[in-house]
Amino acid sequence: MSNRAKYAGGSALLSPAQALRRIAFGDSGFQTFDRATLDSTGQFLLNELMRLDQRQHLPLVATFWQRDIDIRSDVTMGDEQSGFTNSGWAAPGGVNPTGINWASNNATAIPRAQLDIGLTTKPLRPWALEASYSIFDLKNSIALGRPIDAAQVDVIDQKFDMDVDQMVFIGDTGVTATGLYNNTAVSPVNVINGAGGDTEWATKTPQEILNDINTLLNAVWTASAVAIVPEELRLPPLQFGAIASMPVTLAGNESVLQYVARNSISMAANGKPLNILPNKWLTGRGAAGSERMVAYTRREDLVRYPLVPKMFTPVQYRGIWQSSTYYARLGEVELVYPTTVGYADGI
Repeated sequence: MSNRAKYAGGSALLSPAQALRRIAFGDSGFQTFDRATLDSTGQFLLNELMRLDQRQHLPLVATFWQRDIDIRSDVTMGDEQSGFTNSGWAAPGGVNPTGINWASNNATAIPRAQLDIGLTTKPLRPWALEASYSIFDLKNSIALGRPIDAAQVDVIDQKFDMDVDQMVFIGDTGVTATGLYNNTAVSPVNVINGAGGDTEWATKTPQEILNDINTLLNAVWTASAVAIVPEELRLPPLQFGAIASMPVTLAGNESVLQYVARNSISMAANGKPLNILPNKWLTGRGAAGSERMVAYTRREDLVRYPLVPKMFTPVQYRGIWQSSTYYARLGEVELVYPTTVGYADGI
């Protein structure tokens, strides 16, 4: 068969240039090569007057785990679980009704301190994703100035960030894991109705919003034996945007966000404004799909996430294919002191 006959499409004959155009763009009615292969290696038919931006533009993704939680870095690839202990103790006050352990000069019996140490463990699950490409794809992409190996690594890095982000904040129902925003060790409460008869912030005044936040902070402070006043507050993006743009007064020189940060009990107790930030994972996270806010303190001894950093295998050769596997271990959020975290729904 002649070369020209190979490019036949229906009853008409196509020139090599026309056939190449159909192969690249996949016109209907013509058998083409796999478009995904052409796209994934970055091979395109370019106009001579086109200036192509060589940067790779991956999908837009927002991840917050590096901003919002401390990482427990002592875990290793050889660990299958992470664990920590919580200690409870009792120290009887003896004959003293006030509970203070006074001792007399002629005491014959001294009360003994009692200690109970409990163990909490969480699984460290393996995570893996492979970068794989043929030698032809690699050579072609290098010639084009867009190496496919580096491009696939960028994709793996983004997917890793997305998976860690989900595990940190909401976990994964497939493995019955929870995160910082839906942990079963924390009991959520509902905010009260405002003067407008609703719990949602859209109908509340700045003072009512401040009261909702201070009520949550007070509840956590009390539950933690008056030891920890939360320093962090996370809100759904819609509620965050609303209070960031809502003025406190008609003068409009201060937003509700600024007002709350400076006038919360966190500012009074900790000496710095409450750190209020948005997080997409809080949208609809409350009871019956309501909006939830979360108060906590970012400290590794209170709450942290066990993570074994991503590693990779040497490049393996299978015929014309080259591949490398990237792997890690993802843990579950450790609430060492669950009473230092609080949820409030209905905002």
